[in-house]
Amino acid sequence: MMPRIASPGWIPVVAVFLIATSLLGQPIESKDDSVTAVEGESWIHHLHRPFDETSMGKTWDLGPPPPEPGDMASAWHLELTPGYASQKITLHGSDLYRLNCRGCHGELGLGMPPEINSIIGPVEATSAAATMEQMKKAGREMSRSDANELAKESRTLLLQRLHVGGVHMPAPTLSEAEIRCLIPYLDLLSGVPGAAKDQTALRESADRIGEHIVKSTCHVCHDAMGPNPDPQQILDGSIPPLSTLTGRVTLAMYAQVLQRIRKFLAT
Repeated sequence: MMPRIASPGWIPVVAVFLIATSLLGQPIESKDDSVTAVEGESWIHHLHRPFDETSMGKTWDLGPPPPEPGDMASAWHLELTPGYASQKITLHGSDLYRLNCRGCHGELGLGMPPEINSIIGPVEATSAAATMEQMKKAGREMSRSDANELAKESRTLLLQRLHVGGVHMPAPTLSEAEIRCLIPYLDLLSGVPGAAKDQTALRESADRIGEHIVKSTCHVCHDAMGPNPDPQQILDGSIPPLSTLTGRVTLAMYAQVLQRIRKFLAT
Protein backbone atom coordinates (compact mmCIF):
# COMPACT_ATOMS: atom_id res chain seq x y z
CA MET A 1 0.00 0.00 0.00
CA MET A 2 2.44 2.66 -1.17
CA PRO A 3 1.29 6.29 -1.30
CA ARG A 4 -0.38 7.06 -4.59
CA ILE A 5 0.42 10.60 -5.68
CA ALA A 6 -1.86 10.96 -8.63
CA SER A 7 -5.27 11.99 -9.87
CA PRO A 8 -7.43 10.23 -7.19
CA GLY A 9 -6.39 12.99 -4.77
CA TRP A 10 -7.83 15.64 -7.08
CA ILE A 11 -11.13 14.00 -8.07
CA PRO A 12 -14.09 16.26 -7.21
CA VAL A 13 -16.09 15.32 -4.13
CA VAL A 14 -19.18 13.24 -4.82
CA ALA A 15 -22.61 12.92 -3.29
CA VAL A 16 -21.43 11.29 -0.08
CA PHE A 17 -19.51 14.47 0.77
CA LEU A 18 -22.65 16.54 0.24
CA ILE A 19 -24.60 14.21 2.48
CA ALA A 20 -21.97 14.38 5.20
CA THR A 21 -21.72 18.15 5.25
CA SER A 22 -25.49 18.52 5.49
CA LEU A 23 -25.72 16.47 8.69
CA LEU A 24 -23.39 18.38 10.96
CA GLY A 25 -24.05 19.75 14.39
CA GLN A 26 -22.39 22.67 16.15
CA PRO A 27 -18.63 22.60 15.44
CA ILE A 28 -16.33 22.01 18.41
CA GLU A 29 -13.53 24.49 19.05
CA SER A 30 -10.25 22.60 18.80
CA LYS A 31 -8.13 22.94 21.95
CA ASP A 32 -4.94 21.75 20.22
CA ASP A 33 -3.96 24.11 17.43
CA SER A 34 -0.22 23.72 17.94
CA VAL A 35 1.77 23.48 14.73
CA THR A 36 5.04 21.55 14.53
CA ALA A 37 7.78 21.53 11.93
CA VAL A 38 8.04 18.92 9.18
CA GLU A 39 10.88 16.52 9.93
CA GLY A 40 12.74 13.69 8.26
CA GLU A 41 12.71 12.02 4.90
CA SER A 42 9.75 11.92 2.54
CA TRP A 43 7.48 8.89 2.53
CA ILE A 44 8.65 7.69 -0.89
CA HIS A 45 12.24 7.83 0.37
CA HIS A 46 11.13 5.96 3.49
CA LEU A 47 9.74 3.24 1.21
CA HIS A 48 12.86 3.38 -0.98
CA ARG A 49 10.78 4.22 -4.04
CA PRO A 50 12.29 6.52 -6.67
CA PHE A 51 9.98 9.18 -8.04
CA ASP A 52 9.63 7.46 -11.42
CA GLU A 53 8.07 4.43 -9.68
CA THR A 54 5.29 6.50 -8.11
CA SER A 55 1.97 7.08 -9.84
CA MET A 56 2.91 10.69 -10.49
CA GLY A 57 6.27 9.71 -11.91
CA LYS A 58 4.73 7.07 -14.15
CA THR A 59 1.88 9.20 -15.48
CA TRP A 60 3.10 12.78 -14.97
CA ASP A 61 -0.45 13.50 -13.86
CA LEU A 62 0.59 16.38 -11.62
CA GLY A 63 -2.79 17.74 -10.60
CA PRO A 64 -4.40 20.89 -12.03
CA PRO A 65 -3.44 21.94 -15.55
CA PRO A 66 -1.61 25.24 -16.23
CA PRO A 67 -3.84 28.35 -16.26
CA GLU A 68 -5.47 29.31 -19.52
CA PRO A 69 -4.31 32.54 -21.23
CA GLY A 70 -5.85 35.51 -19.42
CA ASP A 71 -6.72 33.35 -16.44
CA MET A 72 -3.98 34.70 -14.16
CA ALA A 73 -5.06 35.94 -10.75
CA SER A 74 -5.21 39.63 -10.04
CA ALA A 75 -2.37 40.91 -7.87
CA TRP A 76 -4.70 41.49 -4.92
CA HIS A 77 -5.71 37.82 -5.03
CA LEU A 78 -2.10 36.85 -4.35
CA GLU A 79 -1.88 38.62 -0.99
CA LEU A 80 -2.59 36.93 2.32
CA THR A 81 -5.32 38.67 4.26
CA PRO A 82 -4.29 40.34 7.56
CA GLY A 83 -4.60 37.98 10.47
CA TYR A 84 -5.12 34.93 8.25
CA ALA A 85 -3.12 32.70 10.61
CA SER A 86 -5.43 33.43 13.54
CA GLN A 87 -8.63 32.79 11.58
CA LYS A 88 -10.71 29.84 12.73
CA ILE A 89 -12.08 27.60 10.01
CA THR A 90 -14.72 24.88 10.38
CA LEU A 91 -13.47 21.43 9.42
CA HIS A 92 -15.86 18.55 8.85
CA GLY A 93 -14.91 14.88 8.96
CA SER A 94 -15.07 14.93 5.17
CA ASP A 95 -12.53 17.78 5.11
CA LEU A 96 -10.13 15.86 7.35
CA TYR A 97 -10.52 12.84 5.09
CA ARG A 98 -9.81 14.96 2.00
CA LEU A 99 -6.73 16.56 3.59
CA ASN A 100 -5.23 13.42 5.11
CA CYS A 101 -6.61 10.29 3.41
CA ARG A 102 -8.16 10.87 0.01
CA GLY A 103 -4.90 11.40 -1.87
CA CYS A 104 -4.14 7.69 -1.39
CA HIS A 105 -7.48 6.00 -0.64
CA GLY A 106 -9.58 7.96 -3.15
CA GLU A 107 -12.80 9.88 -2.74
CA LEU A 108 -14.87 6.75 -2.02
CA GLY A 109 -12.30 5.04 0.20
CA LEU A 110 -11.78 2.21 -2.27
CA GLY A 111 -8.02 2.65 -2.51
CA MET A 112 -6.05 1.42 -5.50
CA PRO A 113 -5.47 -2.31 -5.01
CA PRO A 114 -3.04 -3.96 -4.72
CA GLU A 115 -0.89 -0.92 -3.85
CA ILE A 116 -3.43 0.78 -1.60
CA ASN A 117 -6.09 -1.06 0.35
CA SER A 118 -9.72 -0.06 0.58
CA ILE A 119 -10.80 1.35 3.93
CA ILE A 120 -14.39 0.14 3.55
CA GLY A 121 -13.99 -3.38 4.94
CA PRO A 122 -11.84 -2.44 7.96
CA VAL A 123 -14.22 0.39 8.89
CA GLU A 124 -17.33 -1.77 8.42
CA ALA A 125 -15.76 -4.31 10.77
CA THR A 126 -15.76 -1.70 13.57
CA SER A 127 -19.58 -1.79 13.60
CA ALA A 128 -21.34 -4.74 15.19
CA ALA A 129 -24.52 -3.91 13.25
CA ALA A 130 -22.65 -3.78 9.92
CA THR A 131 -20.86 -7.04 10.69
CA MET A 132 -24.10 -8.85 11.55
CA GLU A 133 -25.72 -7.50 8.40
CA GLN A 134 -22.82 -8.71 6.25
CA MET A 135 -22.90 -12.13 7.89
CA LYS A 136 -26.65 -12.38 7.34
CA LYS A 137 -26.23 -11.57 3.64
CA ALA A 138 -23.61 -14.32 3.45
CA GLY A 139 -26.09 -16.79 4.95
CA ARG A 140 -24.26 -17.06 8.25
CA GLU A 141 -25.48 -16.11 11.70
CA MET A 142 -23.43 -14.31 14.37
CA SER A 143 -24.41 -13.54 17.91
CA ARG A 144 -24.54 -9.95 19.10
CA SER A 145 -21.83 -10.64 21.69
CA ASP A 146 -19.47 -12.08 19.07
CA ALA A 147 -20.18 -9.15 16.75
CA ASN A 148 -19.50 -6.68 19.56
CA GLU A 149 -16.18 -8.36 20.38
CA LEU A 150 -15.11 -8.33 16.73
CA ALA A 151 -16.13 -4.69 16.39
CA LYS A 152 -14.14 -3.76 19.49
CA GLU A 153 -10.99 -5.46 18.14
CA SER A 154 -11.46 -3.84 14.71
CA ARG A 155 -11.91 -0.38 16.25
CA THR A 156 -8.65 -0.84 18.16
CA LEU A 157 -6.83 -1.70 14.93
CA LEU A 158 -8.37 1.30 13.14
CA LEU A 159 -7.33 3.66 15.93
CA GLN A 160 -3.82 2.21 15.82
CA ARG A 161 -3.60 2.99 12.09
CA LEU A 162 -4.85 6.53 12.64
CA HIS A 163 -2.25 7.11 15.35
CA VAL A 164 0.86 5.34 14.08
CA GLY A 165 0.17 4.37 10.46
CA GLY A 166 1.36 1.07 9.02
CA VAL A 167 4.25 -0.54 7.20
CA HIS A 168 3.25 1.14 3.93
CA MET A 169 1.09 3.91 5.38
CA PRO A 170 2.54 7.09 6.89
CA ALA A 171 1.30 7.98 10.34
CA PRO A 172 -1.41 10.67 10.06
CA THR A 173 -0.64 13.80 12.06
CA LEU A 174 -4.09 13.92 13.63
CA SER A 175 -5.01 15.12 17.11
CA GLU A 176 -7.46 13.18 19.28
CA ALA A 177 -10.20 15.70 18.47
CA GLU A 178 -9.54 15.33 14.74
CA ILE A 179 -9.66 11.55 14.94
CA ARG A 180 -12.99 11.75 16.78
CA CYS A 181 -14.27 13.97 13.97
CA LEU A 182 -12.85 11.81 11.17
CA ILE A 183 -14.10 8.40 12.31
CA PRO A 184 -17.84 9.18 11.92
CA TYR A 185 -17.14 10.25 8.34
CA LEU A 186 -15.25 7.01 7.70
CA ASP A 187 -18.32 5.22 9.04
CA LEU A 188 -20.57 7.21 6.69
CA LEU A 189 -18.27 6.53 3.74
CA SER A 190 -18.38 2.82 4.55
CA GLY A 191 -22.15 2.63 4.92
CA VAL A 192 -22.15 1.88 8.65
CA PRO A 193 -25.75 1.95 9.95
CA GLY A 194 -26.62 5.12 11.87
CA ALA A 195 -23.43 6.97 10.86
CA ALA A 196 -25.31 9.95 9.41
CA LYS A 197 -26.49 11.13 12.83
CA ASP A 198 -22.97 10.97 14.32
CA GLN A 199 -21.30 13.52 12.02
CA THR A 200 -19.40 16.27 13.84
CA ALA A 201 -17.18 19.25 13.03
CA LEU A 202 -14.47 21.28 14.71
CA ARG A 203 -12.89 24.71 14.25
CA GLU A 204 -9.15 25.06 13.73
CA SER A 205 -6.65 27.73 12.72
CA ALA A 206 -5.51 28.35 9.15
CA ASP A 207 -2.00 27.39 10.25
CA ARG A 208 -3.20 23.99 11.42
CA ILE A 209 -4.95 23.37 8.10
CA GLY A 210 -1.75 24.34 6.29
CA GLU A 211 0.08 21.80 8.42
CA HIS A 212 -2.34 19.09 7.29
CA ILE A 213 -1.66 19.95 3.64
CA VAL A 214 2.12 20.04 3.98
CA LYS A 215 2.52 16.90 6.10
CA SER A 216 -0.12 14.78 4.38
CA THR A 217 0.56 15.85 0.79
CA CYS A 218 3.85 17.68 0.23
CA HIS A 219 5.94 15.55 2.62
CA VAL A 220 4.96 12.39 0.74
CA CYS A 221 7.41 13.41 -2.00
CA HIS A 222 9.54 16.19 -0.49
CA ASP A 223 12.13 15.59 2.24
CA ALA A 224 12.04 18.14 5.05
CA MET A 225 15.68 19.15 4.63
CA GLY A 226 18.45 18.70 2.08
CA PRO A 227 20.42 20.31 -0.75
CA ASN A 228 18.69 22.33 -3.43
CA PRO A 229 18.88 20.35 -6.72
CA ASP A 230 19.78 22.10 -9.95
CA PRO A 231 17.48 21.93 -13.02
CA GLN A 232 19.28 18.92 -14.49
CA GLN A 233 19.02 17.00 -11.23
CA ILE A 234 15.28 17.74 -11.14
CA LEU A 235 14.93 16.43 -14.71
CA ASP A 236 16.77 13.33 -13.55
CA GLY A 237 14.22 12.77 -10.78
CA SER A 238 15.53 14.73 -7.79
CA ILE A 239 12.81 16.36 -5.67
CA PRO A 240 13.55 19.68 -3.91
CA PRO A 241 13.32 19.48 -0.10
CA LEU A 242 10.70 21.58 1.62
CA SER A 243 13.42 23.69 3.26
CA THR A 244 14.46 25.11 -0.13
CA LEU A 245 11.00 25.70 -1.62
CA THR A 246 10.58 29.16 -0.15
CA GLY A 247 13.72 30.19 -2.03
CA ARG A 248 12.56 28.57 -5.25
CA VAL A 249 8.91 29.63 -5.26
CA THR A 250 7.48 33.06 -4.40
CA LEU A 251 4.37 33.64 -2.30
CA ALA A 252 2.58 34.77 -5.46
CA MET A 253 3.47 31.49 -7.18
CA TYR A 254 2.17 29.52 -4.18
CA ALA A 255 -1.08 31.50 -4.24
CA GLN A 256 -1.43 30.96 -7.99
CA VAL A 257 -1.04 27.20 -7.62
CA LEU A 258 -3.57 27.11 -4.77
CA GLN A 259 -6.03 29.11 -6.84
CA ARG A 260 -5.66 26.65 -9.72
CA ILE A 261 -6.16 23.72 -7.35
CA ARG A 262 -9.33 25.30 -5.89
CA LYS A 263 -10.72 25.97 -9.39
CA PHE A 264 -9.85 22.43 -10.49
CA LEU A 265 -11.61 20.88 -7.51
CA ALA A 266 -14.71 23.00 -8.14
CA THR A 267 -15.20 21.60 -11.65
